[in-house]
Amino acid sequence: MYKFLLANRYLRTRYIALASIISVTLGVATMIVVNSVMSGFSSQMKDRIHGILADIMVESTSMDGTENPQILIDEVMQIAGDQIAAVTPTMEIYGMMSFEWAGQTIYRPVTLIGIVPDGKDAVSPLSQYLQSRQELRENGKVIRGPLRSMDAPLDWSLTDEAMADRKQWVEWREFRDQFNDYSSNETAPVAAPLVDNQAAPLATEADFPPEAPNAIQLASANEPAELEPLDNPFLPGGEASAPSGPAPAGVDPFANSTPTESFDSSKPLNGRVYIGAGLISFPYKESETGETRTMYMTQPGYDVNFTTISAGIPEPVSFRATVVDFFQSGMSEYDSNLVFCNLEELQRVRGMMSAGNPADSNQKLDWRNGAITTLQIKLKDYANASEVIRKLQTKLDDSLHFQVRTWEQKQGPLLEAVAVESAILNVLLFLIITVAGFGILAIFYMIVVEKTRDIGIMKALGASSRGVMAIFVSYGLALGIVGSGVGVALGLLFVANINHIEHLLSTITGRKVFDDAIYYFKEIPTEVHPMMVFWVALGAILIAVLASVLPARRAANLHPVQALRYE
Repeated sequence: MYKFLLANRYLRTRYIALASIISVTLGVATMIVVNSVMSGFSSQMKDRIHGILADIMVESTSMDGTENPQILIDEVMQIAGDQIAAVTPTMEIYGMMSFEWAGQTIYRPVTLIGIVPDGKDAVSPLSQYLQSRQELRENGKVIRGPLRSMDAPLDWSLTDEAMADRKQWVEWREFRDQFNDYSSNETAPVAAPLVDNQAAPLATEADFPPEAPNAIQLASANEPAELEPLDNPFLPGGEASAPSGPAPAGVDPFANSTPTESFDSSKPLNGRVYIGAGLISFPYKESETGETRTMYMTQPGYDVNFTTISAGIPEPVSFRATVVDFFQSGMSEYDSNLVFCNLEELQRVRGMMSAGNPADSNQKLDWRNGAITTLQIKLKDYANASEVIRKLQTKLDDSLHFQVRTWEQKQGPLLEAVAVESAILNVLLFLIITVAGFGILAIFYMIVVEKTRDIGIMKALGASSRGVMAIFVSYGLALGIVGSGVGVALGLLFVANINHIEHLLSTITGRKVFDDAIYYFKEIPTEVHPMMVFWVALGAILIAVLASVLPARRAANLHPVQALRYE
């Protein structure tokens, strides 16, 4: 009993014990906070990667893909249909995007992914990353509410705001083209060039006043008349528009038009795209306020140009597409690289539509009549992924040359890099607790030296070597338990209020500590794992106990007579 009484007395009365407790507390709290934030970031990153990729990808090894995708889908469903929740076809190809901004042409290398919107949203929640379905924030302030409901189906339609922007943009382009022609030839009638293969109204010299033309007056005077919708085989949904690229062989996109009809250039083009926000935006600092803002170089409703290669013998092919929305997944690798396009338009442009595709202008293009490069699969239970992959690899037709892998295998290098970084960080942080352990070791050695005569008296009165050793080990155990307990409480409290602390620090320093414009998070993500907290606390206790063993052994080995003679 005397062992615990002495250990408790040392713990309560010696200020040096307080230093040991504080060192253990800070080490434990730091490990819990950093691990929770790292786990939060890692979890968010995996969710965002998974939000773009499906559970399993069946990818063709050829850029030309495979024909008859419905047959492939039926075969996959026959093999593992009881474990599959949804399947969608996609096509992936590299390309170049270009658009006009500030009087120059901007070029961006991109990865074009042809998708079927509702199918893509069924295998991975792409819709939740579209900007029209989110609040638009800058510097922590909401500057625009959602333009669409999160429950609205994913499709290629433009919002009312985007349609209004498109009309203004088209009128401005028509005015610019007409003004450029007028400036170069003052006597000849001015005719704006075709806008996206669509006839623009003519303007003559009489339409222009002697001074510089007024953009609003000219746009109003040349506003195109309302048109009846035209049946168009190249446009999903059947809206009236001119084809944005060469028509397939045997198809006349103007078969139903009459000489008196013209195309409404304000209608969206056949090609529709969701563009990664990182491709068309950049941050800048306002000179007046000093706040960081985001500049968008194009807007939903505007048109952009794409160049990629055709199937078969690679040749450059180009087409124009209307921007429907921007997506912002929070992964720079995706936001600054990916462009989602309607699958049937990408198949048509690349010449991947089969010869049997209907040429009747009353029928729309169907992706089932073209080739695809990838099937994306969502499972009912992701735990069965390895079993499904094994079935598909075994039973799929070998002549198709497909590679089957999960989203984690596809992004293996990135996920592995994050795991290695987290492991190294844990080792470095654990050294903080180890340093606290060496502090306990030094303190205990000092106590043994200071209490040598007391140890000699106890041993002379009958205390055993094991009993003396137990005093110091119990002392170390008590330091570890108290330090770990306070550290766990402090760490969890810090994690629970980390965003309030960040806001306070930002207010004090006048600068955002955690800038959501950089990290794409509205707040600092955290995720606390109970087992992580348990192992950190247990590790700190063990280090404290081990640090007390060597001083305890030295005290236990003291000879009573030599200890009593010690000065």
